[in-house]
Amino acid sequence: MVGPLENLRIVELGHVIAGPLAASLLSDFGAKVVKVETPGRSDMMRDLGPVAIDGVGVWWKTLARNKQILGLDWKSEEGLKVLRKLVECSDVLVENFRPGVMNRLELGYDVLREVNPKLIYCAISGFGQDGPWLHRPAYDQIIQGASGLMSITGDTQSAPLRAGYPIADTIGGLTAALAISGALNAPQRGTFIDVSMLEATIATMGWAVSNYLIGGIEPTANGNENLTSAPSGTFETADNPLNIAANKDEQWEALAHHLGREELLTRPEYATREDRKANRAALKADLETTLRTRPARNWARELNEIGVPAGAVFSVPEILAHPQIADRGMLATFSDTPDVGRDITIVRTGYKIDGAAPDVSTPPPGLGQHNDEIYRSLGIDDEALAKLKKEGTL
Repeated sequence: MVGPLENLRIVELGHVIAGPLAASLLSDFGAKVVKVETPGRSDMMRDLGPVAIDGVGVWWKTLARNKQILGLDWKSEEGLKVLRKLVECSDVLVENFRPGVMNRLELGYDVLREVNPKLIYCAISGFGQDGPWLHRPAYDQIIQGASGLMSITGDTQSAPLRAGYPIADTIGGLTAALAISGALNAPQRGTFIDVSMLEATIATMGWAVSNYLIGGIEPTANGNENLTSAPSGTFETADNPLNIAANKDEQWEALAHHLGREELLTRPEYATREDRKANRAALKADLETTLRTRPARNWARELNEIGVPAGAVFSVPEILAHPQIADRGMLATFSDTPDVGRDITIVRTGYKIDGAAPDVSTPPPGLGQHNDEIYRSLGIDDEALAKLKKEGTL
């Protein structure tokens, strides 16, 4: 499949998650991403976990898909010249350093737009490019806590609770990729994009924020219960937890009939949606007396057949092995991967274009793997290349 961004070059000065993820998402659309890493001081995700296999952090292997890796000490005098030459012939630059770092290195937007007036410069930071928290360090968990997300995750006993993966970093990367995609469609290119992970996370919190801003209702932690309806949440079965979302009256009625619990439909405490919400704990207990008699996946199959949304709770290995994922082209396997002596499998994207998943055509590369190719594309000849290598710039 031909990617819609295949004629674009993106310079990634990202590290850890948000910046590299933004560039990865754009590479899935065909953009040529050049990730610049300093030899000896590479992206810490190469060494970071939570799991490192074969000496390399496993998530880095996914974040580096489809990219070219350029080894360059871009903070040195000669390295800065090379980097500016790279920016001159690129369309986008992505970085996620603390505000002020790129300006101190004479690589801020005001400098680089003189090098390339059409450059789309995307800066991702924890709190944005101004404000009282401007210079605070920010990792995912810091943003989760600051955004209010942790305060509404878990239940009354467990909250505040962090999400099970770096959701704020991920949202920051997604937001950056979306903003860059929009800027690429501007009538005239050349802009500075300021992505705040804190603001991006708050922007995705939907009802929790809107209910407070518009309705004056302070959000609370409600565990696996959906406060907008009942019965809607997670229920015990004979084996594993089962999610049921009987949000409409007809779904509630169909659920009660299927469970053989028609008497619940006549009880005044369950008569209306608001009644069921007010008595959700008792309703949950009533339904679980029947749900505990059979396995979750049996219930899920039957309930979906009668129009009641339901689904068993899967583990990560279980869902990755399920045909819904395994047979739809979401996973890509590489057998020839630098730094790894075996096959590796990575995830693709959550969308298809004309029925096909975006191509993950190249595995995560080794540090400096594309040096010669990229430097020569910049017009740096063998003599200059040898000089840069001797000086330790490469």
